[in-house]
Amino acid sequence: MDYSAANIALWNIVIQLGVIAASILLANYLRARFSFVRKSMMPTAVLGGFLLLSAKYLGIVSIDGQLMEMLVYHGIALGFIAMSLRVPDMANGEKGDMTGLKSGAIIVSAYLVQGITGLLITLFLSYTFIPTLFKASGLLLPMGYGQGPGQANNVGSTYEALGFEGGRSFGLSIAATGYLVACIVGVILLNILVRRGKVRAASDVEHKPDVSFFQSKDEIPVSDSIDKLSVQIAMVLLVYLATFLCSWGLTSGISAISTGLAKTLNTLIWGFNFIFGSALAMLLRVTLEVGKKKGLIRRQYQNNYLLNRISGFFFDIMIVAGIASINLEDLSGLWIPFLMLAAAGAVVTWLHLKFVCRKVYPDYYYEGLISMYGMLTGTISSGVLLLREVDPGLSTPAANNLVIGSSFGIILGAPILILVGLAPKSDLLCWVTLLIAAIYFAALLVLITRVHRRKGIKK
Repeated sequence: MDYSAANIALWNIVIQLGVIAASILLANYLRARFSFVRKSMMPTAVLGGFLLLSAKYLGIVSIDGQLMEMLVYHGIALGFIAMSLRVPDMANGEKGDMTGLKSGAIIVSAYLVQGITGLLITLFLSYTFIPTLFKASGLLLPMGYGQGPGQANNVGSTYEALGFEGGRSFGLSIAATGYLVACIVGVILLNILVRRGKVRAASDVEHKPDVSFFQSKDEIPVSDSIDKLSVQIAMVLLVYLATFLCSWGLTSGISAISTGLAKTLNTLIWGFNFIFGSALAMLLRVTLEVGKKKGLIRRQYQNNYLLNRISGFFFDIMIVAGIASINLEDLSGLWIPFLMLAAAGAVVTWLHLKFVCRKVYPDYYYEGLISMYGMLTGTISSGVLLLREVDPGLSTPAANNLVIGSSFGIILGAPILILVGLAPKSDLLCWVTLLIAAIYFAALLVLITRVHRRKGIKK
């Protein structure tokens, strides 16, 4: 085997990870050295990502875009698997059993707000200033902002085949801008909340290590025949392997039954693999708890402190890689509708979330608000990175709500995929789609604000 630099396959991942590490360390130095950087509340990983993005376009470093996208994809799943393996802290448990469902309703209602707003904008432009504009193109706003580059790419390509010239690039441009909105506008909003005294910045809070949290009496030793950190990483990787096998088995089964159904569902299954990973991690956690209660297992294998550090590591790598993989070339053409959709999406998403998050997350309103805004303009990773600026230990249920809510969101959001496919068929169906979306949005608002957990009747 050739171990020299000529073997690109051998050294490429090491070089790319080294570049990411250098950008994180440089960003950390700038944040520690310059107070104006620290006061801006720009997360270190975000700053590192933009430093690497700038270096890429200045020709200082060469970025493997495909590898960066792979790191983002796997980082999301691995980070949330580590979080889901944590032993739950009952003191910080979520009250009520409707929060997961309502979180899903919040996510899907935000999709609908974005879709209704986007469709109104493109219908207006197509009937006035830009008659050639593809009328259904406004529905790429929730695909790019709400669901990320994967769905924006898929739906954009579908619309391109239906006559929307440049549809794929338009969708990817919106997705890229959504991530910038989450990272830049989200940080500005964080600064406003801090200055108003609504939340405390992570840098303003003194964090003291809790030794008891690192090693409790029931846990495996810190260092035995195998290192404690190795056990945590092994469990995370084992769950991710199981996630792959389950996703592969499920998609293979669907493909064998119906190729048409497979085209719709298989992309969703692989795109939301972090949800399956989180579910399997919770299953492993419950299995270990049951085994311990029955005496089959003598020690607790999970350590929350180390699992938090593992998830934080994957999230930091994912964030830097996600920003560095943005292609500014996608932001070309169709500038008027693009800018209008981007600006309107940022505003209406914030206003909608301010209302619904206050109803569902009264005990941690701002953590819930800022994390949902980061996810519903960018990706779930940007939601986590904003949350970590006000909840560095992820001690509130806000982070878990992103995962659980996304699970419910897949079910509640199924009708949206039908509407996305219906709208481009004709002008009339665009208006029908708008009407159905408004009715469904009203129904979800009733679920969010009016439906409550039924309590037992006292006798």
